Amino acid sequence: MMARDHELKKDLAATLETRKELGPEYEAELVDAFLEKVDRRLDAEIERRVRRQAAETQMAVARGGRPRPGGPGGTGGFGERFGFAAVSLVLAVPLSAIAVVNAHLPGLLVSWAGIVGVNAVNAAGVFPWQRAQGKPQKPDDGSAWE
Repeated sequence: MMARDHELKKDLAATLETRKELGPEYEAELVDAFLEKVDRRLDAEIERRVRRQAAETQMAVARGGRPRPGGPGGTGGFGERFGFAAVSLVLAVPLSAIAVVNAHLPGLLVSWAGIVGVNAVNAAGVFPWQRAQGKPQKPDDGSAWE
């Protein structure tokens, strides 16, 4: 990406130098031409990333798993993880109050241990809905499979 940034800086410097030579009456055309270059580079980068993501998804499916929202090997997208953590913290407030009223400090510690445990399990991707489905089963004929 640094090479592209360097090329972009050179193009911008050339555009500014050309504007100085030609004057302000050609400014709109020069800006449009520069922005067109930036747009083409941006489109090429987006296309490259989309193709890479599609290839990674195809590889995950070909290996017998299902693609995960957060990308290969992820436990979900940022929104999913953030939402889970936010909901658990919102629910932690009344759970903490109930625990303190009924069991004082030990109840508070147990309730927060549960909250931390559930979030740790979610982050590790251990919940059944986070596991890859559709993995091929080992054959029952006793032959070496892997």
